Amino acid sequence: MQKLDLAKELRENAYPGRGIVIGKTPDGSRAAAAYFIMGRSENSRNRVFVEDGAGIRTQAFDPEKLEDPSLIIYAPVRVLGNKMIVTNGDQTDTIYEGMDKQLTFEQCLRSRTFEPDAPNYTPRISGILHLEGGGFNYALSILKSADGDPASCRRFTFAYESPLAGEGHFIHTYKGDGNPLPSFEGEPKTVDIPGSIDEFTDILWNNLNEDNKVSLFVRYIDIRTGEYETRIMNKNK
Repeated sequence: MQKLDLAKELRENAYPGRGIVIGKTPDGSRAAAAYFIMGRSENSRNRVFVEDGAGIRTQAFDPEKLEDPSLIIYAPVRVLGNKMIVTNGDQTDTIYEGMDKQLTFEQCLRSRTFEPDAPNYTPRISGILHLEGGGFNYALSILKSADGDPASCRRFTFAYESPLAGEGHFIHTYKGDGNPLPSFEGEPKTVDIPGSIDEFTDILWNNLNEDNKVSLFVRYIDIRTGEYETRIMNKNK
């Protein structure tokens, strides 16, 4: 698959919605992961990322303006042993609890579908990053309606074994802005992963639409030791 310019992909799409990127740094020593959220409504924009142990959660920036927390307040990132889970909803907890009972990533998601936010039926996107034996692999999933028909759920999982250095994959919820919002289509996009966490953070944050971006999480993990560093960006301060 053709490698795309991540900055350009973001810059030319006013509303990719929520997005996950997972890959490996050019020197092959670190796993990289990122998750961002965007919003069009006041309720969606009224959020920040905060650290929660080894993971993160969303939190209302102004609690008095919080209207419906059901689809916007959740833990996007949780860590289970040598696995990091990142998703765009409360299926993070479904995956965490299922994998803790030895279920696979796909088995965990069998109990979930797209979000019940008609008429958009926002896809549920999820990622799992697994470090083991000095290496790592990852997978991405999308659960989406059948071209906007809520009577059918389409399930796609993309697994990446022995990922290539300097390469990652990007999946997001929407093809672009619209009413209703059109769901992401096709395979995750192949993109470059920089060697510097700060460079990666800048590429993502500075190219997300200024009006719609809300928060960004980026983490680089040493594949050998599991040690990590994290960056969190919030538009609300």
